[in-house]
Amino acid sequence: MSDANEPMRHDAPPPFIERLSGFIALIGGLVLFCVAILVVVSVIGRWLSGTRAADIFPWLGPINGDFEMVQIATAIAVFSFLPYAQARRANIVVDTFTSGLPARAVSLIDAFWDLVYAGMMGLITACLATGVVEHYRSGQTTMLLQLTVWPALAVCTLLSLFLTCVALTTAVALIRGRT
Repeated sequence: MSDANEPMRHDAPPPFIERLSGFIALIGGLVLFCVAILVVVSVIGRWLSGTRAADIFPWLGPINGDFEMVQIATAIAVFSFLPYAQARRANIVVDTFTSGLPARAVSLIDAFWDLVYAGMMGLITACLATGVVEHYRSGQTTMLLQLTVWPALAVCTLLSLFLTCVALTTAVALIRGRT
């Protein structure tokens, strides 16, 4: 995140976008941390379930439906990290052919690709929104835990929409930037 003493970059999104995306990424990191704990507890429970410890603690064993929770939480975590990576310009950039160009030309090329990225993420957001509606109507649940699927899809849809907005914002910042 930007330091108060650091001069403002003209190719950066507005500070509140960067802060909000950083906050969302932090929440995604906490979700991923909880997933790691869930997996460790489930693996240890699976490992101890065939031992004498299971006789002492009959509740000891693998966590039922752990893979369903891991799938849902990982999808949410990934979608929460992408806006921050975009806001910080931390995505992979291949500049083999543009390294010799003037800085303004590179900024415009980067802005073009940010617009392409925003367009693709907009398309993915629309597809996710359609999936949310379809899963809501069908009432689809996960196999073991019978968790309703559409709320997790809705969270991913909102995060994808936010990523689309961040990509548009970074494109505009690059177009307006004075490098």
